[in-house]
Amino acid sequence: MKKLHDSLISIPNRHVFLEQVNQLIQIDPEQSLLLVDVVRFSDVSSSFGYDVGDKILLEIANRIAKLFHSKALLGRVSGDIFGLVIHGLHTHDQLHAFYCHLVEHFKTPISCEDHAFIADFNVGGASNPLKNRNVNSFFSLAESALKQAKSNKFDNFQYAKAFKDQSSGRSLALKADIARAFSNDELEIYFQPKIDLQNLKIVGAECLLRWNHPLDGVLFPGALIEAAESYNMMNEVGYWTLEQAFKSAVTLNNCGLELKISVNMSPTQLYDLNFVSNLSLLAAKYQVNFKQFELELTEDVALSNSFLVKNQLAEIRALGMTIAIDDFGKGYSNLAYMRDIVIDTIKIDKTFVMELDQTPVNRAIIEATQLIAKAANCGIVAEGIETLEHLHILREIGISQGQGFLFSKAVPIAQFIELAQQELIVGSSLVRKQRTSG
Repeated sequence: MKKLHDSLISIPNRHVFLEQVNQLIQIDPEQSLLLVDVVRFSDVSSSFGYDVGDKILLEIANRIAKLFHSKALLGRVSGDIFGLVIHGLHTHDQLHAFYCHLVEHFKTPISCEDHAFIADFNVGGASNPLKNRNVNSFFSLAESALKQAKSNKFDNFQYAKAFKDQSSGRSLALKADIARAFSNDELEIYFQPKIDLQNLKIVGAECLLRWNHPLDGVLFPGALIEAAESYNMMNEVGYWTLEQAFKSAVTLNNCGLELKISVNMSPTQLYDLNFVSNLSLLAAKYQVNFKQFELELTEDVALSNSFLVKNQLAEIRALGMTIAIDDFGKGYSNLAYMRDIVIDTIKIDKTFVMELDQTPVNRAIIEATQLIAKAANCGIVAEGIETLEHLHILREIGISQGQGFLFSKAVPIAQFIELAQQELIVGSSLVRKQRTSG
């Protein structure tokens, strides 16, 4: 029987799943891929809460795993989209039969905490083209099928078996979106404060990308990043973000705010042999100290190629920059990479913080992370702090820094400067609340 998952975080995420698929097609390119999108699942989380939503999503994942034979490979491509690799070059009819089997099975409602949910799906299916060993091309083929399935009127399944001409209208439109975003200055860096949890003062900030869309207003950049990943333009996005961080450091320093600035590192930059030299050029151009910057990478990137990662990160640290592991614990039980690379900061994933006052296991995980951090001689930042109770418990545990909506959401640089210069008025009000409640 297929082993069931105990939690969503035990299901391979997009990067891990892609690497697993890549390993499969290097050995045997005859594979088929289904991308399974849970229709209108956002309504579940918004109606019943994220805790119920996650339990239902986990039940869906485990049912999918049980439905297919033991050699099928399951991954979580995004929030409510799962990937399933099945050995063999399956035809349209065969993959459509899998889809029908899936839909028929899920006519039985999922029950959770007095709620019932009948899952429906959009499914994109693809057979890996003959002798293709490019995992991104294979994956893009299934993604294009899923996009078409979502727009179909009578059948929520679509099959793709051949690469489309990259000069198609959709492709050109996506590329045009990226080009326009750069040329029209539609991209912007927002800053989420990092807080000293003892005195509630701002000690740093994380840079987060926002897209000022001409029609839709300020957006999270998911669509833009998806397009950039599809067309190998993540390096451009990553370097643009880095340069904005260096520019922002100059602005902050001129205001007397020499704070630590954290920047998310694009996975593609880790494989760019010119990355370190480009960092040096940026530092020279803007006359800022490397010690003011921290690069954040996710655990899947840390595991992706230990030899290359170890060398690249060692060179970055030699410049004076620090390295943080973002979303720590979210996707892996394998922490072997902690022995192979030197890091300076562990950022505890918000999923362990947001239910800290309700789930004793979360506290245990954070306490265990603290032991790991102490052994690795690195600091800890807790993400997702939303309530005073979260703050109290983290202080009890001994976590020194954090960020979250309790203090501030990510804001434009002018607003961030105002917060920092006022030494975080929100923090002062929290202190008053604590004294009143105490």
